[in-house]
Amino acid sequence: MVAWSDMTQDVLAHITSFLPFPDIYRFGAVCKNWRSVSKLRWHPPAPLLPWLVLEEDSEIKKRKFYSLLEAKHYSIEILELQGRYICGSSYGWLFAVDKNITGILINPFTRECYELPPFPSYNEKSNVTTLLEKVPSDYIDGPRGYTFEEMQTLIVFKAILSHDPRDRSDFTAMILFGEINTPAFWKPGDSSWTVVDGPKYRMEDVMYFKGNFYVISSMNVLHLVEFEPGPKLTEVGPRIGKEGCPEQRYLMDFNGNMLFIERYCEDVEGLTITVGFNVIEPNLEENRLYEWFDIDDYALFLGRNSSIFVNSSHVAKCKKNGIYFTDVIDGFADRCQDLGIFNMTDKKISTFYSVKVFPPRIGSPIWLTPIL
Repeated sequence: MVAWSDMTQDVLAHITSFLPFPDIYRFGAVCKNWRSVSKLRWHPPAPLLPWLVLEEDSEIKKRKFYSLLEAKHYSIEILELQGRYICGSSYGWLFAVDKNITGILINPFTRECYELPPFPSYNEKSNVTTLLEKVPSDYIDGPRGYTFEEMQTLIVFKAILSHDPRDRSDFTAMILFGEINTPAFWKPGDSSWTVVDGPKYRMEDVMYFKGNFYVISSMNVLHLVEFEPGPKLTEVGPRIGKEGCPEQRYLMDFNGNMLFIERYCEDVEGLTITVGFNVIEPNLEENRLYEWFDIDDYALFLGRNSSIFVNSSHVAKCKKNGIYFTDVIDGFADRCQDLGIFNMTDKKISTFYSVKVFPPRIGSPIWLTPIL
């Protein structure tokens, strides 16, 4: 009989392909051999629900996570994330920025990390001082207000990746930053971020789709990010949706289809609450729009992350034909408490997380697909 600790790596790797992420983590804690296998990528991991990245526990200096599958919180010490604001998530990696407007790209569970150049905050396109001037004075240095340094961390609205850095070293990071969410990009080896020239109105989401980056604006205009001869935004496709109506707009790659998703909200007792979504496919080749009324067995996960979809038939406790959403704090909101699941069949909204109010300084809870 072969001892459990001496089982061959191919057999152990096959076993891990059936395990959800927390169990792979526990698997790797058994012994040295099992730990080395837990880091291999011979087999794709078992399908899983994304986790929520929550606030840092200021007393124990650990970052909080919430596993949707287990309905369980985890507090994990990640020194690199201490005191940082999370502004993006892609392929299991997090973008985090500190009060000096410097950022990192990190896999929070393997601790692989890239140091990012300072974000392009002090230029003609975006200036923290300009942002401060637009904030009511009682928000600043008040009991629930922000200091100047804390406000600087909000300079990046969203950040995504073109590829998983574990698969390709020539990946590109794209951010939306500043007063109107101007696009800028960085590649490993670059000493600074390169700002993309474009129209002077607000951008609301960015995605990587079939080899290109696309940005959607508050004017419902879809833009292609062109890198040569100089980085700029070029309008493509038909005008999408109704100008000015949605609270938030999202883009995502859904099984090779580009989707544009509108989020509608209403004011309820002074709070902005989500009431519904529209899902539209902009066909760039035909220059036409197709409205989707369901997504079958799939679920979408929207927020400040690169949008995620999951096949509910492969994952326990995942509600099919649903849109899981987190609040997107834009600027200097008091608190975040708009989270839920929108059912595309009956148009009703249910909850997935009971505690809904988060401190203002952590920004939005953000979806993350955990990887080792």
